[in-house]
Amino acid sequence: MDFEGNANGFRILNATRAGVPGGLRLSYATLGAFTKYPKKALPKKPSTHIADKKYGYFEGQEALFQDLAAELGLAKRPEGYARHPLTFLVEAADDICYTIIDFEDGINLGLISEDYALEYLIKLVKDHINTKTYHAMAHREDRLSYLRALAINTLITDAAKVFMAHEAAILAGTFDCALLDKSPYKAQIEDIISLSVQKVYQAPEVIEKEVAGYKIIADLLEVICTAFVAKAQDRTGPYDALILKLVPPMHQADSTDTYELLMAAATYVASLSDSAAVHLHNKISGKML
Repeated sequence: MDFEGNANGFRILNATRAGVPGGLRLSYATLGAFTKYPKKALPKKPSTHIADKKYGYFEGQEALFQDLAAELGLAKRPEGYARHPLTFLVEAADDICYTIIDFEDGINLGLISEDYALEYLIKLVKDHINTKTYHAMAHREDRLSYLRALAINTLITDAAKVFMAHEAAILAGTFDCALLDKSPYKAQIEDIISLSVQKVYQAPEVIEKEVAGYKIIADLLEVICTAFVAKAQDRTGPYDALILKLVPPMHQADSTDTYELLMAAATYVASLSDSAAVHLHNKISGKML
């Protein structure tokens, strides 16, 4: 399975539906800032450039992205295009939130000791923390929220400084790494991520859910893709017909093109929350009986 949420997001934002031509019809600047990886899915050409870490749009949206890149003046690169300057800020906001909030969640879930919070976060907040205020908080959740807010503020301020320091290269399309990679707090951020991976992402209960998730997603894609293609080829069987009734009309592609049908199925499955995916999987597996 090689599915990319960033590219799927670009597809959803611009998807035409009945009565909704052009999707949300966002500005080119908004779409440009949204696209962290301005390259298409194929061919795969790995590189160390930050814009090539993943892909940002599917083959079906190539013409649209070319128009967007031309309108925004994005420089052409061998693997794709240079990023929109604001993308670096969007990426920094994303990385900061995931890094700190996942760490906080791990502590609140008891997967990471609270002692680690002070040891790891103090390096980010030592210049701003009010120790009297911190120790006056009786509840762990309040102490963590305080540290989290200070840490996020520190990293946001630092990301802005890095952006301004490298503004010329960013505007020229030659800046090739994430803003946090240039941060003086890079080592501390990597320590927090490493601990989160070790204690949270690789916790037995998390791995068990991830394994179940792979099975659920694979099963849903198999039956929904089969039903979509069967309908397009006018060979819908009784089971396929029932599966189609479970899929909301807005997610059923009105097309005979296999590529569009498979993309529609993948987009629908990707739209499901964890609980909704489990519930639907129980239905197709007969576990609701």
